[in-house]
Amino acid sequence: MNWGRGTDDEDARDQLAMFLDAGGNLVDTADVYGEGASESLLGVLLREFEARDQVVLATKAGSRPGPDRRFDASRGHLLNSLDRSLRRLQTDHIDLWQIHAWDPMTPLDETLAALDQARTSGKVRYVGISNYSGVQTARAGVLQSLDARRAPIVTTQMEYSLLERGIEREVVPAAEALGIGILPWSPLGRGVLTGKYRHGIPVDSRGSLPESAGWVQVYLDERGRRIVDAVATAAEGLGASPAEVALAWVRDRPGVVAPILGARTSQQLLIGLAAEELVLPTEIIRALNEVSQPFTGYPESGWAQQR
Repeated sequence: MNWGRGTDDEDARDQLAMFLDAGGNLVDTADVYGEGASESLLGVLLREFEARDQVVLATKAGSRPGPDRRFDASRGHLLNSLDRSLRRLQTDHIDLWQIHAWDPMTPLDETLAALDQARTSGKVRYVGISNYSGVQTARAGVLQSLDARRAPIVTTQMEYSLLERGIEREVVPAAEALGIGILPWSPLGRGVLTGKYRHGIPVDSRGSLPESAGWVQVYLDERGRRIVDAVATAAEGLGASPAEVALAWVRDRPGVVAPILGARTSQQLLIGLAAEELVLPTEIIRALNEVSQPFTGYPESGWAQQR
């Protein structure tokens, strides 16, 4: 998401080289990141490294810049967006093409028909959704599964971290029932779980910028402080960084395929890669689960769900 704006070409090149050398293969972007600059830069680097066949290339469509209509999952907009993404990425197909968010103005069947058309054309190998609620996930997944000729939804990309566990109420059960893998975005709680905001707001962080401060500060409350402190304590005991602990926790959650790490710098990516070697002890997992337990009530939990 940062490529083409906060991350310059050279750092992006270093990140991709580091990621591929470590054996990484899933790279996720979107048509609106940097107003297309992210896809364009990724396309250039994949060609430079001759790495297209090594990468599971994922991108998204369905967002619109500007105030008039934020999301547009109509057939025309989606298929036009797909063609533009292919040109920017310098490829003839997308491995995983995702709808960026639910569009209440377009009939769901029209959106799903566009996914089918994209896969049938050979421009897309697999399809997914993003930021859908539990009910929306179930509706889309069931409709696609009813007809073997339709493109099955294989992933849902959702915000998921120790600070944001809301998807556990309905999205996770729906995804598990339908065989849909979960790709957590912002697994570091918008950077808060790294611990860098524990003693103030660093001047070079997103929390210090007027355009993104509100995005970060939503987690700088008392609950967030308790969770970050618990992560920092666990990290100290394990000889790891808080980011490694937070990533390892979400990586091992039920239904998760792979966390999507939005590294701005090579150093951030290096920390993220180190998390793959970390195994969290059961007692630490239990403690983190307890301190970050999301609110649930009727009908997701309580007397109606007792067995």
